[in-house]
Amino acid sequence: MQNPFSTTFSKFPEYSYISTNEPREMIDNFSYDSPSESVYKITGIRGSGKTVIMASVQEELKSEDNARKGWLVYTLNPTRDMLHQFAAYLYSEKFIKESIKSKSISISASILGTGGGIGYSAQKDEKYFDIGVEIRKMLDVVKKKKKKILICVDEVSKTNDMVIFALEFGGWLISGYPVYIVCTGLYENVIELGNTKNLTFFRRGTSIETKPLNHVKMSEMYRTLLGVDVDISKRMASITNGYAYAFQQLGALYFKKGKKESFDGIVNELKSELFSYSYEKIWEELTDEDRFLASLLTEKEEYKRAEVIELMGEKSGNYSMYRDRLLKRGVILARQGYIGLNPPFFAEYICDYG
Repeated sequence: MQNPFSTTFSKFPEYSYISTNEPREMIDNFSYDSPSESVYKITGIRGSGKTVIMASVQEELKSEDNARKGWLVYTLNPTRDMLHQFAAYLYSEKFIKESIKSKSISISASILGTGGGIGYSAQKDEKYFDIGVEIRKMLDVVKKKKKKILICVDEVSKTNDMVIFALEFGGWLISGYPVYIVCTGLYENVIELGNTKNLTFFRRGTSIETKPLNHVKMSEMYRTLLGVDVDISKRMASITNGYAYAFQQLGALYFKKGKKESFDGIVNELKSELFSYSYEKIWEELTDEDRFLASLLTEKEEYKRAEVIELMGEKSGNYSMYRDRLLKRGVILARQGYIGLNPPFFAEYICDYG
């Protein structure tokens, strides 16, 4: 039997997917004839399921039912020329080709290398050609045909290609074109992009933060896919603390080694995987101030606000700022005056390697 759990970042877990509330909010918005929200930004700590949330929305709008309602869904690579990718997607639509008779552009969609992608080529007069103008011609057709476009972008950051595309996208919104975007990114990268001049629309777009997976749903998934009893499945779910990558990784390890290795041995392997492939990168990306506060939270699961302020000493005046930043990054969780580290075993990583 194939291992039902996926440990590859950004891959949709076909057999072990646990539904959450975040995709429903976006899908409900897009179900209206004129969706009220045009921009969704999904943020969260690495491995918390940002891409999976986006992919679930993407797959829903790609369904035959939504395709009949006029939805077109395109995924753009933020590391390449995004306007040319978008133009290539548009020009590959039959109704666009039949309507656009421009001599200035000839766009072909092709697979490039093993990673796939959209290739762009143009026969044009260099003096008068502008890709933005050509895209608007095609968007005029999209609007006339009463179709809607969802653009998905994974791991956005403030790159030149992303900024250029976002500026054009803002113009499309002003012109009333039926274009919508769902993107994922680390909190700090999304904020940096939103603070770019003339990208107010992006900064004001709806932000959705990933949440821990439901304990009961994780337990039932372990029990169903691994055939373990309820006590073991509940223990496994508790260990992951709702962290999506830990949920998948623990399931994968137990599937491979549950019958020949002790449970404690499997948990130790889980720690090693988390430390190497997730926490090392998370720690590197934190600021010195973030690390300072996180390092104070390693002795127990939760701390009262007054406790943390006392531990911070002369830096206590910055408590709220440090706390809010770690919350938005997904590094800590907060409830009723208490805060604590979010990812499982992250305190051990900080003590041993941080």
